Amino acid sequence: MILATKAAIAHSSAVDVYDVAIAYGTANNVTAYLFQAGYGTKYADPATLPTGAGYSVDFTSDRATLAVAHNTSPAISVYPWSSGFGTKYTDPATLPAGNGRSVAFSNDDSTIAVGSTTNPNIAVYPWSAGFGTKYADPSIAVPNDGQGVTFSSDDSTIAVAHSATPYVSVYPWSAGFGTKYSDPATIPTSTAYQAVFTSDDSTIAVAHQVSPYIAVYPWSSGFGTKYSDPATLPAGNALGVAFSPDDQNIVIAHQTTPYTSAYPWSAGFGTKYADAATLLSGNGNAVAFTTSGNDIAYAHLTTPYTSAYPWSAGFGTKYADPASPPSGTGIGIAFTP
Repeated sequence: MILATKAAIAHSSAVDVYDVAIAYGTANNVTAYLFQAGYGTKYADPATLPTGAGYSVDFTSDRATLAVAHNTSPAISVYPWSSGFGTKYTDPATLPAGNGRSVAFSNDDSTIAVGSTTNPNIAVYPWSAGFGTKYADPSIAVPNDGQGVTFSSDDSTIAVAHSATPYVSVYPWSAGFGTKYSDPATIPTSTAYQAVFTSDDSTIAVAHQVSPYIAVYPWSSGFGTKYSDPATLPAGNALGVAFSPDDQNIVIAHQTTPYTSAYPWSAGFGTKYADAATLLSGNGNAVAFTTSGNDIAYAHLTTPYTSAYPWSAGFGTKYADPASPPSGTGIGIAFTP
């Protein structure tokens, strides 16, 4: 659920070749594929699987590490990544409190943050090919389940979408939590599932339950006045959100057909793009762009549990489904940068 911040990092190859990982709700709990204009070969499953349903995945910006937040202790599983899973890293000495709900690496790969289901609902660690000693909890705790966690592109800020009012909490970050920023004047209307920054850190978007389902604010070391809602709202509870790498589009994954809504973005919502010709087959739970911005992919409720499309100011023809799709509900998705 976290690639918007990583979109600021330039893709090093002249050819759009990525890996994509999907966290899902049954059996192996994480699946990964080669991705080049569609799903390629499925990578072998990790030797030590995540325990419990996978909720969120993220890669480091150097493509060397893959993390999975999941529903059973130890809440987080992290693997070396080199076109496949390496041997799982040792669990942190101090585990996240409760079950894992979200995970994000900082953009400089020095830090890993895990949102979880028990107070303080967030655990952050130094990362250097393994977990360091957990950082002190924020002085004002995240008030409920840490459903989505992300760093700003410059790693100076950490944002957490959560299940209790004010539904989003944002803190300065510098090898530890600073004093929580003031809540937005107009808070999201209910449980928030994801918060993401634009690549220039000028804007923060929050996907949440209850109409209007998406709240977007200017950001400059604090929340500005909420932008006007889109003229055509998403059709149901928003579970994921992503800005395109060039910050010119915003896409929301949501419950209720057509399961995703996409808009031009320029300090406000433009007219909603036409829906994809082939819709997702069920609730959109998460969405991610490739760092080139040429492709967009989803984790969703029903088989094939993940779907991808070319993107160019709108949806192209849906790519073929993976030959070996995930075996349960897709909940989180991430591309290598």
